[in-house]
Amino acid sequence: MTSARRTQRAFAAVAAGAVLLTACSAPGSDAPVPVEADWAEVEAAAQGQTVSLWMWGGDDQGNTYVDDVLAPAVAEAGVTLRRVPIADTGEAINRILAERQANITDGDVDLVWVNGDNFGTGKQAGAWLCDWTSQLPNMEFTDPEDPLLLSDFGTPVDGCEAPWHKAQFTLVYDADKIPDPPSTLNEVLEWAEQNPGRFTYPAPPDFTGSVFIREVLTRVADDVPLEYSQDAYAQLSPALFQRLNELAPSLWREGRTYPQTSEELNQLFADGQVDMTMTYGPATLTDLVDRGTFPASTRVLTLEEGTVGNASFLAIPSTSGNTAGARVVANIALSPEQQLAKAQPNVWGQFTVLDISRLNAEDREAFENLPASPIVPSYEELSRNARPELGTAWVPALDEGWRRNVLAGR
Repeated sequence: MTSARRTQRAFAAVAAGAVLLTACSAPGSDAPVPVEADWAEVEAAAQGQTVSLWMWGGDDQGNTYVDDVLAPAVAEAGVTLRRVPIADTGEAINRILAERQANITDGDVDLVWVNGDNFGTGKQAGAWLCDWTSQLPNMEFTDPEDPLLLSDFGTPVDGCEAPWHKAQFTLVYDADKIPDPPSTLNEVLEWAEQNPGRFTYPAPPDFTGSVFIREVLTRVADDVPLEYSQDAYAQLSPALFQRLNELAPSLWREGRTYPQTSEELNQLFADGQVDMTMTYGPATLTDLVDRGTFPASTRVLTLEEGTVGNASFLAIPSTSGNTAGARVVANIALSPEQQLAKAQPNVWGQFTVLDISRLNAEDREAFENLPASPIVPSYEELSRNARPELGTAWVPALDEGWRRNVLAGR
């Protein structure tokens, strides 16, 4: 479809009473914001729209949940949800920014599963629709003071993305092979050195590999500031790279090569080549064991000092022509019914973003009666002593520093 035709479609939608857009007031951004009289107007504008949700396609449970649970619920509201699987969220960001540069107003992306540096990059470039989440009726079930929902890797959310689920960085081990597991991250590194070849981590910039090296940074350096600065990086990163270089000879294949993705690390664990793996999505472990992918002796390693946690969000591109439909999808995804379904271990097992105390008695009881897992502790236990993620600017700096100072040195 040509740019002119896209513009005609957008104009026709506005003429029919669809969402009006005005300039965003956020500094350094001209992203649009919606202006409606009420939620009923949004629902009316959404009727008949098809919303393309771009999301990482590597999670089979997540794909099935969207296709078989969320999409039918959205259809009942008069909106068609189309899942677009991608290998990396950066694909969606690049498409949105290219469309924005071309002044396209009816682009290919209507909704993105996003967080972290991808969200921060898009926000800085005005890629997201902003100031819309307060309109969602189901936001009333979230805690307005929840820090994980207010800041995304140090970037203020500012109503530019709707919360979807929470996550906690987690180390995972085979209890049959490690009957007396370590209880701190420093002890994990010492265990790896005492058991050569039985531990490794994905090579940054893999998402999980990146968070692992940030975790190590917070153990070897004191008082790492959440906000990145070149001075802080220069002062604190040498201790990180020194520790990782000391660890490298004890890793799988003596650190001469690393798994390129978390999926490759999971396969090494499944094949018994290593005794630990790691994930930012521990809720999926129960299904992996039930399907026989991981051994029955798989267990979560809870660390005394805690780990970092975050939330995943749904963001609407400023280039979407179906923003009303996208908001309807985000609102339904935030409903107690969908959050409960998504939390079922046999569905997706994701941790809810809702504040259970804000639900009615029936919904509270349903969440409290979710099946307990012998593998994955409750979110309350997993998130004990949890810390927020470092600011997004730390991520590419540490990833590149790892490549130059650790990988290149092997």
